[in-house]
Amino acid sequence: MKYQGYQELLVEKQDKLMVVKFNNPKKKNCLSPVAYKELARVLGEVNNDADVTIVVLTGVGDFFTAGKDLSQSGKADNLTEYLVQSNVIFKFMIKSFINCKKIVFTLVNGPAIGIGATVVGLSDVAWCAEEAYFLTPFSKLGLVPEGGSSYMLPMILGRSKASEMLLLNEKLSSAEAYNFNFVSRIYKTEELDSVVWPKLREFSALPPTSLKEGKRLIKEGFLVNLLNAHEAECKELINRFHAEEFLQVIKNFGKRKSKL
Repeated sequence: MKYQGYQELLVEKQDKLMVVKFNNPKKKNCLSPVAYKELARVLGEVNNDADVTIVVLTGVGDFFTAGKDLSQSGKADNLTEYLVQSNVIFKFMIKSFINCKKIVFTLVNGPAIGIGATVVGLSDVAWCAEEAYFLTPFSKLGLVPEGGSSYMLPMILGRSKASEMLLLNEKLSSAEAYNFNFVSRIYKTEELDSVVWPKLREFSALPPTSLKEGKRLIKEGFLVNLLNAHEAECKELINRFHAEEFLQVIKNFGKRKSKL
């Protein structure tokens, strides 16, 4: 299979690994609706590629991803309509993530904000660099948890720590992420070529059907709850898009450079 025509992602098949990189370093790898569509596309296409066993998500440069590109919102003639349409694209992308049959491995090379942290929670395995951190500033933006995070983060981190992140905008350091089982390893950036990528290639050589069916069994216990949470989140996000507190945040965002 050929993986071509991607604009905002770098997609490269390396033997049994499918390496997908967020590629917008000038904007800290913020994701536009185009990037959402491309991510959904590659996660769908790879299901039909018998050669690939593991999808690796990482970022170009110093950031994993700083989340949704809110600067695009200011260019819309009808902001609410734009956001509702973006939510449809976002919803499909998350479902593609949930329905991916391959092992999804996030290699978090730097800060992971918003959807960046959410997709780590959806991943089968996550490793992060020492300099990485995780931030979900949804309430600060007048929004609610997204991408199944209202279910996955409490399940992984525990309710109290998840609420700190999802409701109170507290940052999760790489050390905390490891201690709370959000990632399973912390790596040094200088070890990428000598340790990390060789280990990923080793994992990718495991029997493919065993990996696929093992993943299916692990997800079976929580899949319905995750899908229900994602559905409920998307409905409430639409309510938030119409709310004055969110619209005011977007107006203020347009007047200054985002700190995110």
